[in-house]
Amino acid sequence: EVLLRMHSVGICGSDVHYWQHGRIGDFVVKDPMVLGHESSGTVVKVGSGVTHLKPGDRVAIEPGVPREMDEFCKSGRYNLSPTIFFCATPPDDGNLCRYYKHSASYCYKLPDNVTFEEGALIEPLSVGIHACQRAGVTLGSKVFVSGSGPIGLVNVLVAKMMGAAAVVITDLSASRLQKAKEVGADFTIQVKDETPQEVASKVESLLGCMPEITVECTGVEACIQAGIYATRSGGTLVLVGLGPEMVTVPIVNAAVREVDIRGIFRYCNTWPVAISLLASKRINVKPLVTHRFPLEKALEAFETTKRGEGVKVMLKCDPTDHNP
Repeated sequence: EVLLRMHSVGICGSDVHYWQHGRIGDFVVKDPMVLGHESSGTVVKVGSGVTHLKPGDRVAIEPGVPREMDEFCKSGRYNLSPTIFFCATPPDDGNLCRYYKHSASYCYKLPDNVTFEEGALIEPLSVGIHACQRAGVTLGSKVFVSGSGPIGLVNVLVAKMMGAAAVVITDLSASRLQKAKEVGADFTIQVKDETPQEVASKVESLLGCMPEITVECTGVEACIQAGIYATRSGGTLVLVGLGPEMVTVPIVNAAVREVDIRGIFRYCNTWPVAISLLASKRINVKPLVTHRFPLEKALEAFETTKRGEGVKVMLKCDPTDHNP
């Protein structure tokens, strides 16, 4: 393990959900829990068995650490391991604090030209990498991203990076769609009261065809329905956003058109990829950070996120260094 002096921690929708509701699905908060899982910091001490890190190293933290070498770990899909430790998922504490210890194997050294905030943003960026890989985005893909929150935006960034020829994104909020344009979306649709079929036909008319790939980032029933209607026959719909456990969807429409519906659970093997992309400046996540608060003002920061202001709210945990 390594002991870290925490620097930057982003607030995720799941953090706000635990704070407000005390549970997400089967994960129930039964005891006080430290939040925070999008994070970076500086190594201050290393355990005797740690050779690849030393005090002073700046690192990005992958929050999910397998507890045992089970069949999922052996096959490289350690995110599916049922006993995995995951920051800020009950009963495991997160790292929104001054100092935090973590498995050294899941701390990745940041190159000098990658900031702490970029390091913290690798966590949401990883969701985009994993989702686009599961979706099979490739050269020339036409992609529909549903929802323009932070996760929708990273999917736009990654889809374009992976060779998508055109990306269309939907949201209720005009300001979020403007941000999507800034990070590379080709087309935006502000949804008001259209039916799912109407949204699908707008997607098709903007792209000039039905998209092979839809990445659904809201979890809203109507959006999942629109995702099925929009996706080209033989295409893939990836469900990233999580909503109610039971949703009504046009499953026969998907089945007879051979639309594959895939889920994702977090990510795996994405940190090295993300660091390479950030270090080479092939991807720019800096515009995602719109608010910064010191750790002492965490409540204010959480309330800002809850109100849906900006995109990504970043907490600064090192009182001596509030730089990005």
